Amino acid sequence: MKQYELVIGLEVHCQLATKTKLFCGCATDGFGSTPNSRVCPVCTAQPGALPVLNRRAVELAFQAALALDCRLSEQSIFSRKNYFYPDLPKAYQISQYDQPFSKHGKLAVAVGGLTKTIGITRIHMEEDAGKLVHDLGGTQLDGSLVDLNRAGVPLIEIVTEPDMRSSDEAYAYLTALKEVIQFTGASRCDMEKGEMRCDANVSIRPAGQKEFGVRTETKNLNSFKNVKDAIEYEFRRQVELVESGGKVVQETRLWNVEKQITVPMRSKEDAHDYRYFPDPDLVPLVADAKWVAGLKAALAEMPAVKRARFMADLGLSSYDAEVLTSDKSLADYFEKAVAAAPAGSAKTVSNLLTTEMLGRLNAEGKTVAQSPVAAGHLGRLAELVAGGTLSSKGAKDVFAKMWETGKDPKALVDSLGLSQVSDDKQILEWVKQALAANPKAAADLKAGKQAAIGRVVGDVMKRSQGKANPALVHKLIQETVKA
Repeated sequence: MKQYELVIGLEVHCQLATKTKLFCGCATDGFGSTPNSRVCPVCTAQPGALPVLNRRAVELAFQAALALDCRLSEQSIFSRKNYFYPDLPKAYQISQYDQPFSKHGKLAVAVGGLTKTIGITRIHMEEDAGKLVHDLGGTQLDGSLVDLNRAGVPLIEIVTEPDMRSSDEAYAYLTALKEVIQFTGASRCDMEKGEMRCDANVSIRPAGQKEFGVRTETKNLNSFKNVKDAIEYEFRRQVELVESGGKVVQETRLWNVEKQITVPMRSKEDAHDYRYFPDPDLVPLVADAKWVAGLKAALAEMPAVKRARFMADLGLSSYDAEVLTSDKSLADYFEKAVAAAPAGSAKTVSNLLTTEMLGRLNAEGKTVAQSPVAAGHLGRLAELVAGGTLSSKGAKDVFAKMWETGKDPKALVDSLGLSQVSDDKQILEWVKQALAANPKAAADLKAGKQAAIGRVVGDVMKRSQGKANPALVHKLIQETVKA
């Protein structure tokens, strides 16, 4: 295996976050809806129906390209990509071919502690096809059914250069790409709903050889893990094939998740097989400079920039910043919570968010948007911790109640009687009682054996029913022993 180099290029389709389809007014919320309930004469290709380009789809596509450092074409063309398939009513797909709206972008990714830049060849717009249904849950079916709810849904296809050399690099690229696209708002990238799909082009070549080998394309991979697994399998398959005297043929393959293998689908088409020609019903798309400047100015802060700001301005660790910017809704929630908390408590907010809330969200399969704890309430919980009203344990208890009830933490602290005790006299009394009850630990502390402090602290916390301020407890123990 070490005698061969793996070469990878990815083609990623992202569904644009529009309310309506690319060339008609049908809604794009068809996932899980009644089949063929989001259709009209345009997306079902009725005679005489004409496409009208969705302006919002163009805005989102342009912003995605700008965020990926692509050059926008002054003029681009929509073309007809001709092929017959039952879920494509027109027998052609409206896409972009030789004049896409953007080219020559790049995306920096972190792999194994190093940064690598992946080139982006082009991004173009196209419409999605429908969906064939072959399995009706055990029902006998002589043939297949078609659902055209997805037909005409707006997509961008992001095509990379063959710059990746491992499945880890491909995984890192997809992770970074998803973050950028989500932060622009161009797409939600919900892979479970088919809003982000990947085709992996894989080839091998002898180590040190400049010429590329013959590539295969594994289609419609719907998770990052599947992309990684399919690439690794295809690498092994191609090496074994060449080593046994065979030749890799250019073809399209599918990933069989159950068997963890790729299987042939069809011979790989070339551009001439699709008989591209400009769509006569659509005028050229012109990227007006003033309009583009406005779109660029409206771009949200990108993940890498936000991570750097979180570390520099809020004092977060690299790890915490990475976690909080892995999803735009999570980063937005964090910033709202910080805004509701006192200055300097961003780390406390981060700890509550990443340990308490994310754990519960993951356990219940919920998104940040479905959290019963409002961002402002989390910020106020951090305020109670920073002000000494709550201990870290008390904060966990209050958060559990916030998750159950959605109530404000201050009201819960009062009703549950969880306020932390920070009264010097009361804590000093507990400290004296604990030292008297633990003479050996007291003697060890006096002799400078700091490990013994844990027993005394535990006794104080027991006497205070967990309400004593831990920092004050440590301070008063040390002062009392020294005196």
